[in-house]
Amino acid sequence: MDQTVETEIPDWGPFGKPLFDDPEARALSRVGVVDVGSNSVRMVIFDGAARSPAYFYNEKVMCELGAGLSDTGHLNPLGRKRALAALRRFARLSDDLGLPGLHVVATAAVREAKDGPEFCDEVKAETGLTVSVINGDEEARLSAQGVLLGWPGAYGLICDIGGSSMELAEIGDGDVGRRVTSALGPLKLRDIKGGRRARKAHIKATMENLRDQMGPQRDRLFLVGGSWRAFARLDMLRRGYPLNVLHEYRMTTKQVRETIKFIEKGDPEKLRSQAGVSGSRMALIPYAMDVLARLIRTFKPKDIAISSYGIREGLLYEQMPQNLRDCDPLIEASRFSEAKDSRLPGFGKHLFDFVMPLFKSAPPARVRLVKAACLLHDVSWRAHPDYRAEVCFDNVTRANLGGLKHSERVFIGLALQHRYRNKREGNRFAPLYELLDEKDQKQAEILGKAMRFGAMLWMKNDAKMGTLKFYPKKRQLELFLPTAASPLFSEVAVARLSSLASALKSEPRVIIRD
Repeated sequence: MDQTVETEIPDWGPFGKPLFDDPEARALSRVGVVDVGSNSVRMVIFDGAARSPAYFYNEKVMCELGAGLSDTGHLNPLGRKRALAALRRFARLSDDLGLPGLHVVATAAVREAKDGPEFCDEVKAETGLTVSVINGDEEARLSAQGVLLGWPGAYGLICDIGGSSMELAEIGDGDVGRRVTSALGPLKLRDIKGGRRARKAHIKATMENLRDQMGPQRDRLFLVGGSWRAFARLDMLRRGYPLNVLHEYRMTTKQVRETIKFIEKGDPEKLRSQAGVSGSRMALIPYAMDVLARLIRTFKPKDIAISSYGIREGLLYEQMPQNLRDCDPLIEASRFSEAKDSRLPGFGKHLFDFVMPLFKSAPPARVRLVKAACLLHDVSWRAHPDYRAEVCFDNVTRANLGGLKHSERVFIGLALQHRYRNKREGNRFAPLYELLDEKDQKQAEILGKAMRFGAMLWMKNDAKMGTLKFYPKKRQLELFLPTAASPLFSEVAVARLSSLASALKSEPRVIIRD
């Protein structure tokens, strides 16, 4: 196999050229941000493919800065000490890692507290960090931009719930539209007198006011924030859902209502343990689910998606040039992975051209997955041969990738599994296959077996590796090989072509010619 690496990967048509080596993109390859929230303080350092960043470092401290704020008007004293200690640590880590600086933002608790400015001054004096206190409108905008980082073409309503506030923002056509803020954070709701009845009445009145400001919002509802993610874990527990990945997890309004009943009837400590939710987060679930129940009743979304991306990712998105924002995060991440980990970077494009005759009638959404799979087909080659198929599946289904529904994760994972193994039965991933219908499972198998065969025709990136033609009505699969490539079509290659033809329920035919 020729190990020549392509220094410039060709344009992939409507998907454009990869941008991770562009100077503007590389400038974003190591960015540190800190979110000083009402409930937690978290530092994230982004690294890697700038359009679909990897989390080089991610640490959270539950401080509850906003606890008791409604009664005292001041930050929680214990939370303030914990937050300051966390920020000292984050500043030191930033220095040790050689980051150019940390982007620190504070939200509802700090902006509302009488001693908020004093806290910011203390942070500056002790750590050198400048805390930017953002208003509710800006908080909503950044959260919405975080969602756009993962879903470039997303449309619908963003709901970001923190400890002391809840923001709504609408997105569409890559832009953030109307946005509002409210005091519907769990820490604020916990301080309302009169029990659950009074709390629900307050939520209803506030939500109706938000609806008047936002107007009708009947598209997708994107949920951002730790309380929503904890609720989603409980929904997964109730449903026995097989893929424990929160980003792009989908729920219907009916499922939300059923999970609320499930939580109300269950033992909180048992549910918390089974779902893997922290005790401090579980304590806020009763308040958050009352908000969610009224939210879906008020806005009637067509479906609901969990976003793991929020303010922190919105800060990164803020720094991106427009040409980077316009890129597909899945394709950019797959290209980056190929360039970093494959044996022959750039071959994914040739493999894509080779297998595409089998998917001529596929819609753009499926072509996109085929493209990603071809880019990723060889990135796990270092794994032990006996486990390579499982490593491929596990990596893609649980990777931090944006722009992928859970069913699409499984589709790519299954295709990559078939890239290294003819059969998929008899492994621990079988429950996840249920996220695909039988037709899509078969399409993933065909793609995987086509990649498995095509990978045997490796020579060098600029050589012709042959072409496929598929005639569905005739049930015939033809392989055209140039004479120079015929020595590559040996016994193992014959077997793999036969396996691909069998998956297509067709007869193989090989034509060798110049």
